[in-house]
Amino acid sequence: MVRCGGGRRVLLVGFLVLAPAYVGFALAQAPTGRGAAAQQPRVYANMLQVMRGVLYPASNVIFTAQSDDPAAFKPATRPSTSSDPFTSAYGGWEAVENSGLALAEAANLLVIPRACGNGKPAPIQNADWQMWVQELRDAGVAAYKAGQAKDQDVILEAADAVATACLHCHTKYRNVPGGIPNRC
Repeated sequence: MVRCGGGRRVLLVGFLVLAPAYVGFALAQAPTGRGAAAQQPRVYANMLQVMRGVLYPASNVIFTAQSDDPAAFKPATRPSTSSDPFTSAYGGWEAVENSGLALAEAANLLVIPRACGNGKPAPIQNADWQMWVQELRDAGVAAYKAGQAKDQDVILEAADAVATACLHCHTKYRNVPGGIPNRC
């Protein structure tokens, strides 16, 4: 026969040991609500790296679609690992749609405080910077819609909007005398 006193101690010790773990697990699984502090974005890349890693590849898909019909691309032998967006598992016109959305979303990365390629802070507070970021966002949405339309005439207009948005910003902040040391 087991005595109640000993069983209570085991139960109490078990409760004291397991309760914090259970509470921690429950809190980790709980959705964040209004009372939870919003997590701030963490910056890993400078502006040059964001341009080369996100905007450059996405815009090249849109520029390629001007002359090469996205529907004509055949899936790669291994589409799930293809590095060519047009021959990947999400290729063809879907690659154009995805690239347009990538540009629109990447515009958000251009307003997060970060360094330029030369270490100087990006001029995100400048009115012209903000205006051109919005222009890029709008151009990305236009490219997305062109991808949905599956129409190369429409993609010509969208590609022009992307090129114009890039040119506006590059003229002032990238194509400057002295190159990287003097630009953002």
